[in-house]
Amino acid sequence: MAIRSILLLGNPILRAKCTAVKRGEISSNSDVFEDLHDTLLDFRRRNGFGRGIAAPQIGATKKIIFIDFEFNGAMINPTIINRSRKKFRLWDDCFSFPDLLVKVERNYAVTVEFLNTEGMKSKVHAAGALSELLQHEIDHVNGVLAIDRAIDVKHIVLRSEYDKLKTDSSKIL
Repeated sequence: MAIRSILLLGNPILRAKCTAVKRGEISSNSDVFEDLHDTLLDFRRRNGFGRGIAAPQIGATKKIIFIDFEFNGAMINPTIINRSRKKFRLWDDCFSFPDLLVKVERNYAVTVEFLNTEGMKSKVHAAGALSELLQHEIDHVNGVLAIDRAIDVKHIVLRSEYDKLKTDSSKIL
């Protein structure tokens, strides 16, 4: 439908807790699904990365995310219903602050329950990279950003500095 501008860190919409979409409202949100898809693909084309996006990042305060990595499509009202005890740490990035990397800790595996675009209840069991991605995008619809999950303030770095340091892994935080 349309490529939308991605809201950047500091925009208060990114901190809003989004509203759930009722089954009867799904069809009236089809433009949001399409805009998320188009915006994600455009970002990936221009920047070389991008696996998921959340509705607040395009200014829609609805509990909708769009994933294009191991799972493809919109998830409406996604909720994590199970988390593994096992966790891992990684450098996370975000469309809303593309010049920053943040080291976070995430659950290695999650189970997410959601409505699909047909209004049917669905579940996804995810591990590793998909688990991390789902946790990141679900945080967005709850007004939580990756920088809020930083291990500590030393683990928020400019991407350009990270790129310089990653050639010498002993220097990476």
